[in-house]
Amino acid sequence: MQLVVGRIGRPHGVRGDVTVEVRTDDPELRFPVGAAIATDPADRGPLVIESRRWHKGALLIAFAGVTHRDTAEELRGTMLVIDSDEVTPSDDPDEFHDHQLIGLTVVTVSDEAVGEVTDVLHHGQDLLVVRRSGQDDALIPFVRALVPEVDLEGGRLVVDPPEGLL
Repeated sequence: MQLVVGRIGRPHGVRGDVTVEVRTDDPELRFPVGAAIATDPADRGPLVIESRRWHKGALLIAFAGVTHRDTAEELRGTMLVIDSDEVTPSDDPDEFHDHQLIGLTVVTVSDEAVGEVTDVLHHGQDLLVVRRSGQDDALIPFVRALVPEVDLEGGRLVVDPPEGLL
């Protein structure tokens, strides 16, 4: 499974540098000079990092072969991805990567089927997007009070929703 670690934004300057919206906790590890990074769509890469620097809080990257602003503009919106096997599991039992949660079956504490996790949103509060059969998707805050159990091996996630959440 591929994980997005960045998204190419607008060009910066006239020499082909691009801004990168970082979507990883460790940009120094994920974007080293000389690394070849896979892309989505795949036909735009892999891209090899020639240089990188921070400028006013934004990550700027120069890719090999991208030497003009117009070429950089063509990359806008491209996702930079890694294989999920490259991610080191956390030692924290309460920390999960999105790819571990997506696909889990969701049940209530009374073992009633709710649906399946289809996405994880990060908007200040982590939200699980749960697809429910014949109903709108549910957004469940990913906090211990509402999600008391995550069983990765069993492929399920237990929720204790307050009245009205589902």
